[in-house]
Amino acid sequence: MQVTQNIYNIGANNEEIRLFEGQYIVPNGMSYNSYLIKDEKNVILDTVDKCVTEKWLQNLENTLNGENIDYLIISHMEPDHSYNIGRLLEKFPEMKIVGNALTFNMLSRFFDVDIENRKILVKEGDTLNTGKHTLKFVMAPMVHWPEVMFTYEQTEKLLFSADAFGKFGTIKENEDWLEEARRYYVGIVGKFGPQVQAVLKKLENFEIQQILPLHGPVLKENLAYYIEKYDKWSSYKPEEEGILIACSSIHGNTLEAAKYLQNLIKENNKNVELVDLTKVNLSQAISLAFKYSKLIVASSSYNAGLFPPMEQFLNNLKERNFSKRKVAIIENGTWAPSSGKVMKEILSQMKEIELVEKVITIKSTMNDETKQELKELAENM
Repeated sequence: MQVTQNIYNIGANNEEIRLFEGQYIVPNGMSYNSYLIKDEKNVILDTVDKCVTEKWLQNLENTLNGENIDYLIISHMEPDHSYNIGRLLEKFPEMKIVGNALTFNMLSRFFDVDIENRKILVKEGDTLNTGKHTLKFVMAPMVHWPEVMFTYEQTEKLLFSADAFGKFGTIKENEDWLEEARRYYVGIVGKFGPQVQAVLKKLENFEIQQILPLHGPVLKENLAYYIEKYDKWSSYKPEEEGILIACSSIHGNTLEAAKYLQNLIKENNKNVELVDLTKVNLSQAISLAFKYSKLIVASSSYNAGLFPPMEQFLNNLKERNFSKRKVAIIENGTWAPSSGKVMKEILSQMKEIELVEKVITIKSTMNDETKQELKELAENM
């Protein structure tokens, strides 16, 4: 796939994969991007995952048309991008490898190869000239591994952004970017907001015409939109005003109360979405929590504690530094309600959470009293 006159995406899609990294559901598959710059010196930026090796090699061969590769730039050492480094070292014995100190430290752990005379060590601000193109290196530690670096092509003003600005799904022009990009960001990078903020500050000094991530489409238009989303997500600000009701219900009574509350909120003309944690993929629920400005958690009690789907949901939010939200709690328990206490405990460990003081307690099913409390909560939120 041609990106510009001399730059190509030689990566490949895996349309059969259903779980990325063994945990993220990807109903539309996954793309693994690898870029080739054809110049006086030919350059590859990253390889691909083992699941698309043969497709990638064919794309490389067809695009190279018998030419050699002079440089391999390693943006990220995670195996879905580095798996085929060994294949390139064998295929192009004169090829140099470009990376930073941490890159080469990790490389020796993945591959038992002698590259001492083939490596080019770069640091922040260093450049590499390939003829018509000049590549400048931007360190992006913990976005989302410590060795990650971006490459800025100065002639055409292109940013090779490693995993940043990527998304789940194969490359399809009619596939929406936002939902799957948010879910990807929150799941893969979400913990490292301060590090993303630091890189975004660096990018303010660059004029960028296109962003080329290692997953998902090349971003060519309205780049301010994508950068603004990353700025919000990495600073933990809500993407839009609205309420997510996250519910984990054993027998359906807690879910019935959550639906009742959802309708009350709708009557107040508020933006509200309900997610059933026993049915939805966890990453989708977490993504929605980051999307909205307010969160209501409703859960059954279980074994004198919290029903596991809710516990997993809240612990994942905590792990990803979920913050700057207003949160309310609804618990349910027939003889000894316990879920509210556990949910409050987990939420209290998160920063800048405005917790609604009153925990609404349902004992088995709603009654007139709890319906009135839910009405008051709807008005409060």
